[in-house]
Order: sequence, then C-alpha cells, then structure tokens
Amino acid sequence: METESVQRVSERLIHNVEQVIIGKRDAIELVIVGLLARGHMLIEDVPGVGKTMMARSLARSLGCSFGRIQFTPDMLPSDVTGVSIFNQKTREFEFRPGPVMAQIVLTDEINRATPKTQAALLEAMQELQVTVDGITHPLPEPFLVLATQNPIEYEGTFPLPEAQLDRFLMRIRLGYPSSEAEIAILESQRYIHPVTQVEQVIPVAELITAQEALKDVYLDRLVKEYIVDMVEQTRNHPDIYLGSSPRGSLALYRTGQAWAAMRGRDYVLPDDIKKLAIPTLAHRLIVSPAARLKDVTGETVMQEILSALRVPGADVRPR
Repeated sequence: METESVQRVSERLIHNVEQVIIGKRDAIELVIVGLLARGHMLIEDVPGVGKTMMARSLARSLGCSFGRIQFTPDMLPSDVTGVSIFNQKTREFEFRPGPVMAQIVLTDEINRATPKTQAALLEAMQELQVTVDGITHPLPEPFLVLATQNPIEYEGTFPLPEAQLDRFLMRIRLGYPSSEAEIAILESQRYIHPVTQVEQVIPVAELITAQEALKDVYLDRLVKEYIVDMVEQTRNHPDIYLGSSPRGSLALYRTGQAWAAMRGRDYVLPDDIKKLAIPTLAHRLIVSPAARLKDVTGETVMQEILSALRVPGADVRPR
C-alpha cells in the first residue's frame, strides 16, 4: 500500500468520525495518527466534550471489538485483565478475559483508579499481552488504548505515574466546540445520537496494511537530528526535572511518518515534527516543583524549545 492509499484510509476514517465529533478535525486527525502509528492516546479534557464518543465512533468505523473500562477507586487489576476461575466440571482453571482483551479499549477516567490498578495496563500497552496467574495471553491486533481523564477534578483521583504517561503516544485535548459547531451538535441529536448510525468504512485488514506502509516513509538524517536535538533540550531545560526518554524520540519519529503519509507524502518534513512535538512530548516532561509554582507546564516548555531550536532548511526529500 502506497502513501496515497494511507491517505484515502485516513480520510474515510476522519469523515466518518466527524459525523459524531463535529468541528474537531484537528483532534480527530491526531487520533488517526495514533491509530496508524500503533500508539495509545490520552484524551484530557473537561466532561461532556465527546471523549467517549470519539472512541466509540472510531471502533464502529473500523468494525473492531470494543471494550470499555470505567475506572473507580475500588477497582482491582483483575477487573482489567481478567481472572482465572476454577471449573468444577473439568477440574481445571479457565481464563475469563477482562475488557482489555479487545481491539479498541476505552479506559474512562483512568486517573480515578489506584496506582495498582493503573499498573495492570502497563504490560498490555507496551508488550501487547497480559499475564494472569503466570500464563501470558496475547492481545488482538490492532490494539489501541484510548484513555480519558478530567483535568479539573482532583477529589478522589490519582495522578498517572511517569511510566504510565510515557506509554501514551500522544496526549490531546478536544476543547469546547465553536458556536456554529455546537448548534450543529444540537441539530444532529434531535432524534437519535449519530454514533448509532456510524458504519464500518475500513476493514481491519486494510488498517493493518496501512500501518505496515508507514515503515516506508522516509526521514532524512537532518530530520532525525532535529528530533534528537529537541528531545535533548527537554533533558537539559532548567525547569524540567525529568526530560523525555528515547521512547519520546521514537514516538515523534512514528507520528511524523503517519502525519506525512496521511498527506500523501512518502517523506517527513521538519514542519511535521514541529506540529506534533507538543502532543507527543509535553506529557512526558516532569516539571520541577519550583517551576510548577510559577505555573510552568510541559506545553510551555515545549513551546519555548520549539521557538529556540533551529529548524533544518536543507532538502529532506528522498533522493
């Protein structure tokens, strides 16, 4: 599959999801980037802006199996991964899979679960498998975790640990719709919610082929150096206690390939990397306590780095 085919796949998905999530094309594009790059997405925003509907409409557009986990403080890891139950007839233990054993998994309000339960997702997100009672169970392909969290509610929440945040390819925000978009939302839900009418537009096999096609998208050495220089700047910034790991560099590399292919190109431009840097790297940065008191965030640090870092200007197309 050439990049033009990847572009057609992404356009069909975006158009289908836009029937439900109105006026948020930029956010939808980033979710499709994560899907093509085989990465997990953290959607952080206030309640009621469509985080859950985004996941449901994407699953229906692909015809994928869909699992939903509503995180609460009393949840156990087995509520996520599944549990082994003793069968009295066969006299053997049987594995009852949990909701994580689906192709698209919505983990709603992930920061409401305890760190012990949050950790149940670490193996699934990184190694695409879960281990229960010493037995490893592979996860279906494709596998995508769409996690949501509300940034303004701190009562009864547990901040995601660094290891968990680092496993998310990108963090995005939907934001409130414009006035015109909100009127369109009211009209679209007059009789029935549009998510119930979303139909499959991409076979799963075609999606997997598109994911494989990204491997042929070219990155010039100048673009790779731009990525590495950007990540090194996060490690040496005075307001950052802990910068991005090499996983952040790989994430920016993969998302750059997906973004270029979605636009029909077989090469990545520095502007692609610059556009994706904040959603891909900002959530991986741990701001120092002193800087946090001055309202410094990962986003503001990334904006500062992007403004100061020289952008490669040479020819970055494949020869």
